[in-house]
Amino acid sequence: MGEAVMTTRQQADGAVVVEIRGTLDTATVDAVRGELLVVLQREHPRTLVVDLMFVTFMDSTGIGALVTAHEAARDVGGRVQLRNPSEFVHRQLRVTGLCDLFGLPSGPPNSRPYRY
Repeated sequence: MGEAVMTTRQQADGAVVVEIRGTLDTATVDAVRGELLVVLQREHPRTLVVDLMFVTFMDSTGIGALVTAHEAARDVGGRVQLRNPSEFVHRQLRVTGLCDLFGLPSGPPNSRPYRY
């Protein structure tokens, strides 16, 4: 299974950014979910940005961790915004209908139609 490395920083506007590197799957989901919830409980940010640029794989458990973070952010008066998903991760979020929830465009990257 995979590995995930997370870094957390606060932006000048008060948003907290958690950058995840690696995989977001059954092997890493507990640590990722735990970190996101700790940041929300400790910082109470209005916006928690989860940067997914370096996430190479995400399965349904990873999606579940992001939804859990969204619900926890809502409970403290904040929101979760996803940033820089890879094409694979973006496709997973489109298929599950979660792009709007996380502030992502629901169409394919660069609005190019898929070729079949």
